[in-house]
Amino acid sequence: MPALTGLSAFPITPADPDGRVATATFTRTLDQLITAGVDSLGVLGSTGGYMYLTAAERARTLSLACEVTAGRVPLLAGVGALSTRDAVAHARAARKAGAAAGLLAMVSYTPLTEDEIVSHTRRVSEDSGLPLCIYDNPGTTRVTISDDLLARLAELPGVIAVKNPAADPADVTRRLSTQRRRLPGRVSIGFSADWHCAGALLQGADTWYSVLAGTLPHPCVALAKAARRGDVRETTRLQLALEPVWDLFRRASSFRVVHEMARQLGQTPFPPPEPILPVSAEIAREIKELLTLPVLQPAQD
Repeated sequence: MPALTGLSAFPITPADPDGRVATATFTRTLDQLITAGVDSLGVLGSTGGYMYLTAAERARTLSLACEVTAGRVPLLAGVGALSTRDAVAHARAARKAGAAAGLLAMVSYTPLTEDEIVSHTRRVSEDSGLPLCIYDNPGTTRVTISDDLLARLAELPGVIAVKNPAADPADVTRRLSTQRRRLPGRVSIGFSADWHCAGALLQGADTWYSVLAGTLPHPCVALAKAARRGDVRETTRLQLALEPVWDLFRRASSFRVVHEMARQLGQTPFPPPEPILPVSAEIAREIKELLTLPVLQPAQD
């Protein structure tokens, strides 16, 4: 399968309060992301609100995404679930639909031991046959994947990538250095937290897993290209231009902000899934102003 490298865009899942996906809107957005030049698509991740969807709606979302991508770019599908049984079922469905890999977050209610996490990952990988990207997302799952645990997980032949959090530039540097040393070369190393990811690409990370690119791909494609070719000046210019967006992500949460962005851009007619509430009127006005920034406009040919 193609390696997970470059810019991976994660759109929201436009679903009504009963979980029904707006199929025409969703497929149009995915096609626009591919046309804009993203390197892969990620559906049913945190931005896609996978934990708020039923198994049937997750399967429908995945089927739509596979129909749209049709091999044009790799498709990464969230397969995390509370039980190993359900995670295996999601991974099997993803493989059958044609996803290139599964994004496995360590979802739990009872805190998991490292042995339990390794056993869970092995079962999902072996029982589904789907390549896996390990999703280290302690801010949501409250599970922290240590360097030693990640090295154990990367020994599993089905593990092909890791999606790291990017707490700060020093954390990115440390993770890159440690993981290059300890992980097999077949495992791609990527980061999320949009405001630090261009810096990670400049340092040699393989992948930027982006929230913003799933709604506004053009500036992210430009930023990723600049960082991957080592153009520090252009990377810095674009980062500074996007700082108002990153600031709003940090203040109001990227999930809530991109839902409102998507609503204003016509990418969804629905509010976020309850119990998540829409942003305040003040934040909505701020987003409306942000959407006029020159850096967020599509490039003109």
